[in-house]
This record gives sequence, C-alpha cells and structure tokens, in this order.
Amino acid sequence: MVAKTFTVEEGWEYMRNNGILKLIRILEGRSEPSFTIAESMMLYTTVYNMCNQHPRPDNSEKVYKKYQEVFEEYIIPKVLPSIKEKHGEIMLMELVKRWVNHKVMIRWLSRFFEYLSRSYLVKKLDFSPLEELGVKHFRNLVYLEVGRNAIDVVITLINKEREGQQIDRGLLKNVSDFFIEIGSVCINCYEMDFEALMLQDTSEYYSRKASKWIVEDSCPDYMLKAEECLKRERDRVFHYMHPSTEKKLVEKVQHELLMVKSKQLLEKECSGFCALLREEKVEDLSRMYRLYHEIPQGLKNIASIYKEHITGEGTALVKEAEDAAPNQDASKVGVQEQVLIRKITKLLDKYVAQVNDLFSNHSLFNKALKEAFEVFCNKTVAGRSSAELLAASCDNILHKGGNESDEDIEETLEKVVKLLAFTYDKDLFAEFYRKKLARRLLFDRGANEDHEKSILSKMKQQCGGLFTSKMEGMVTDIILAWEYQTKLVEYLRSNSNANPGIDFSVTVLTSGFWPTYKSFNLSLPMEMAKCVQVFKDFYDTQTKHRRLTWIYSLGTCNINAKFETKTIELIVSTYQAAALLLFNSSDRLSFSEIRTQLNLTDDDLVRLLHSLSCAKYKILKKEPNTKTISTTDNFEFNYKFTDRMRRIKIPVPPVDERKKVIEEVDKDRRYTIDAAIVRTMKSRKVLELQKLVIECVEQLSNMFKPDIKLIKKRIEDLITRDFLERDQDNPSMFKYLA
Repeated sequence: MVAKTFTVEEGWEYMRNNGILKLIRILEGRSEPSFTIAESMMLYTTVYNMCNQHPRPDNSEKVYKKYQEVFEEYIIPKVLPSIKEKHGEIMLMELVKRWVNHKVMIRWLSRFFEYLSRSYLVKKLDFSPLEELGVKHFRNLVYLEVGRNAIDVVITLINKEREGQQIDRGLLKNVSDFFIEIGSVCINCYEMDFEALMLQDTSEYYSRKASKWIVEDSCPDYMLKAEECLKRERDRVFHYMHPSTEKKLVEKVQHELLMVKSKQLLEKECSGFCALLREEKVEDLSRMYRLYHEIPQGLKNIASIYKEHITGEGTALVKEAEDAAPNQDASKVGVQEQVLIRKITKLLDKYVAQVNDLFSNHSLFNKALKEAFEVFCNKTVAGRSSAELLAASCDNILHKGGNESDEDIEETLEKVVKLLAFTYDKDLFAEFYRKKLARRLLFDRGANEDHEKSILSKMKQQCGGLFTSKMEGMVTDIILAWEYQTKLVEYLRSNSNANPGIDFSVTVLTSGFWPTYKSFNLSLPMEMAKCVQVFKDFYDTQTKHRRLTWIYSLGTCNINAKFETKTIELIVSTYQAAALLLFNSSDRLSFSEIRTQLNLTDDDLVRLLHSLSCAKYKILKKEPNTKTISTTDNFEFNYKFTDRMRRIKIPVPPVDERKKVIEEVDKDRRYTIDAAIVRTMKSRKVLELQKLVIECVEQLSNMFKPDIKLIKKRIEDLITRDFLERDQDNPSMFKYLA
C-alpha cells in the first residue's frame, strides 16, 4: 500500500463526501446503493493515508476525533429531534428504529476506520474502541435525553397489559433489548434504570390491587387471582424482558399480594385457612401451599395457624371426654377414654394424610403436627394420664380383639402406637403396659401371641430396643413356660411316685422382666404343698443355679364344691382355694383362726373373705351377716348355695395399683436422672449448671420430660454422696469426682 500525500482536512473532505454523507442518506431511507468493495477499500485507504503522512507526523488522534464528530453531527440535528417530537408507542418505535440505524452506522464506520483500531487505539489503551465509542455517543446524546420518557411509556404499556389490554409485545422486546445493549459499554441501563423503576411501579400496582381484592374477595378467590398474576408476570418476562428479571419481579408480586396481606388473608373469618381446613377444601389448600412455598419463610405463619387449628380440635376432643367422664356408669368406666383414643387416632390419620398430600410432607407442617398433638396428647382425662390411657387402649384391643380380623387389629395397634410418639411419659406408659401385659399373658387364655409380638415390634421401632426389652422377655417367659409344662408332664409320667394326684401347672417368670408382686409365705394346704415340692424336685433337674420365689397371688385353682343341690366347679385364686380347703376339716372358723392357718395379713384376708362371703357368690356364711368384714367375724361353708351354672368364677376385688405404679416410676426416674448426670459429668469432668441441665434433658426426653427442679435436686444429692463437687470460686460450676 502506497501512502498518498495530502492533509488531514483534504482526506476528511473525501471521507465526508464519499463515505459519511452516503451512509447517512442510506440510513435516512433515500434511494442510495450500498458501498461496493472498491469504495470500502478506498475509504479505508484514505484513513490509512491520513494517519501516516511523511515525515511521519502522528495524525491518528485527529482522525479519532473526527470519527467522534461524525456521530455528533448526525445525532444532534437528525436523530434526537425525530425521537423527541413523537410520543407514546410511536416514540418507542422511532427510538428502536434509530437505534437499529445507529448500529448499522457503527458497523460501517468501524470498517472504514479499522486502521485506528489496529494501530492507534492499541497504543492508547485509555481510548475507547470504535464500536464502544459509537454506543456511548448514542447513550449520551439520545438515551440521557429520552430514556426516562421511554421507560415511563414501557411501564404504562405493561400496566395496560395487566389490565387486560392488547399491546405490541414485540416492540417492548426491542426496547428491552435496547436498554440492555445501550448499557453494555457503561452503566447497566436495563437493571439500574428500567428494571428498578419497573419493579417499583409493580410494587405500587399490586399494592393497590391487594388492598382492593382483600376486601372484595374470599380467600380462595384472592389466591386464584394471585396465582394468575404470578403466571402472567412470568409470561411477560419470557416474552419481552431479560431472564434475570423474573426472580425479582415475582418476589415483588409475592411480597405485595401474599406477604403483606398474609395475616388478613389467612385469618378471613369465613374463608381463611382454618375455614378451608374445616371444610376440607383440598384444591384451595394445595394452591395456598404452592403459592407460599415459593416464598422464603412464607409457610411459617401458615404452619403456626395449622398447629393452633389441630391443637384446638384435639383439645376439644379431650374436653368432651373429660366432661363425659363424671356421668359414666360404674360399669362403663374407661369407655369414654377408649372412645377418645379412637377419635385421636382418627384425627392423626386425617392430618398425616393432609400433610403428605396437600403440603408435600414439608418439615414445617410435620413439626406443627407433632407439637400440636403433644399439647393435647399429654392432658389428663378423669385424673388418668395419657400414658395410662394409651396402655389401657392397647390392652382393650388385645384383650377384646376377637371380633375383629387380624388385619384390623394390626392397623388399630399401629395407630395407637403412633400416638406414643407424642406422649412425654413413655416410661409411665411402659410400666402400665407391663402390668396389663402380665395379666393378659397369665390369665387371658384368648391372648394372641402374634399380636403381642407385633405391637412390641412396633414399639421397638418407635422407641428403641431398650424400651421393649423387658416386655419381650415376658413373652419369651410364657413360651418357655409351655415347654417346661410339657417336660413336667413327661417327668410325672416317668416318676409315678412323684405324682401329687391333682393336675397342676407352673409358670416360671424371670424376676427382672416382670412387674414387682408381693410375695407371702402362704401356708398352703397339704395338696398344694405337695404340688410345690414336686415342681421344685422337677426344676432342680432342669437347672442348678436358679432360686424359685412363689407368687401365690397370681395363681388360679379349679375346685369342686359339693353343695346340697349339686356339685359346682369353682374357679378361684390360690388364696381363695386355700381358704375354702380349710373348711374340709372344720365346720366353723373365726377370722383369727383363718389368718393364723393361712399366714396372711389382715388387709389381704379381708379382701379374700369379702369375695367369698359378701360378694355375688356367697360360698361362705358370715356371722354377723353384714356387708363388711371384721376381725371378730365367724365363717361357715354355705352348703345351701346354688347357682344355675355348673361352673362359676369367683373374682377377687381388684387392687388399684395406679398409685403404686406412679410411685415406682417416680422412684426409677430419680435413678435415671442420677445416671444421666453422672454419665455427663464423667465425660465432661467440669460443666456449668445450665449446660448440665440441658444435656440431661436431651438424654432423658426420649423417655420422659424431666422436671428441672428435680434435676437440680438430684445434683445436690449427688454432691452429698461425693459424686460431684461445686467449684469454690464459681458456685454454678460443677466438677466430677472420680
């Protein structure tokens, strides 16, 4: 390429007449052919020659300034007036048109002046590239003049569309692209100018709408409108905004429609959240969850109301049972409590299904459900704790489940065990359950071993292996007892001299598994004493390292009583049988004589004689003939007794063991708390009182809810027993003594 010698002014005159003015005529829509390759090369060469004059003066900076003047001389007199004289959508159309033309202008001029980019601008790093310079000029000369007006027009059009009018979405897309492109070389015009104003206007728009709709519409209708608005806003972003706007725009709509009005919306009297729950409006509840689930912390208020609603419904059931309890017949004591348990399990099924199906098993709603059930599942009914009620319910199902199928019993047991998760006093439940399990295993001939094992398996899964270990041991004892009985029969068959002459069976229990029972050294009749000795001899052949302690209070006996009219088989306890057999050798016995011969306490003997002489079946005659037993009474066998049945069971008045069970659990809790304190201090060595209490509560809460005062009291007791000591300088700090 040969450099031609001419001045910058001469070269620029050629550029102006043959390049710039022709380009302007093309942009203005006049009939002008485009640049040929030869013309383009000539214009490029002219720029090259202007920049490289001999003897090598550097004219590149002058040419660079001339390049800038091209934009100013075209935009100020031509482009800007053509935009400012128009309004509304027409103005936007003109703006888009002029921006498209300007990009064409930049593209051609960048080709003509490409040499500047390859030489001068490379050396002058602080100068803007040619394309960037062209965009800056349009921004500074046009956008700063009409940009705010254009933004206002765009926002007006968006609001028109929100009100249902048709707008030119393609035009808005082009304007949006213009904001993005014009801000690409400097400040982000789209985000800082358009988006900021549009989001502010959106907040104001939906604030007005929310204030109107919250008064006019029901909760379901309001949510339908909110859902539709969110859908349409997302659609707007898709069609004519940048994708980054969607999250911000949706958050504004959610805030104004859902969060600001959430309290009013959720608490609407006839159509709010609680009303939807009561009427089981599945679709509306699902919509509410979908709308608020997308908002951070949006579900918090709903879950709180959900908890209150469930708590109210459950508490009402408890109050209903509490109110009905004093009016129950004596024969129906506990029936209302059983009805309560069934209602609560039904309530649990309902809300568990709701949380799963409507609220996607969300953790907040699971927590609300748990906390709500913990409130009313730990209330007392007629003086009975929830732990006792649950144990009684399980006993009722297992004891009287014969009318139901195995599947129904299993399902019912599973529901009842689920309630155990909400019960604080699990240790109290376990003790009541063990008492009732013992009676079923020992006295209920219809007890189902599979059902017993099944519920223990469910409890084990719910509360852990330690919780059910004793109960499982009880079931195992009964299975082993059957094996022992088979071996006993074989033993008696092979040792005819050892046979006592009456049929008997013995159940061997492991003392660590079973509840504690009173053990009296009852003076047995000869027939029974021989049975005891025979079994001892047999048991010694089976094991050499176990000691038998006889619990006669749990025994039963079938004896034939010969009355004047007929012989009746009596099913009685071991104590009752021992007392009745005394009358084989005596026609008349006093209270003191019976006490001496049986070696029983006065209280136990009073209960025993009352069941035989003052209850439904008067096997003994008492003098004087009163309804109470006195130590001066005398007793005779009632030969005149008769009954239409040939076999009758004579019950012994039950002893209320509730108080004893509660006392035993309280005692065990003291030991358990001591163990937790020592275990914690042994691992920590030194610990503050507050932290020690917190750790103990965490350890114990899976079995019972410990009383803070009791924990502190046990700490003081351990100090006196030299397990712990207080720090002399800090009384709230404790040290473990090894």
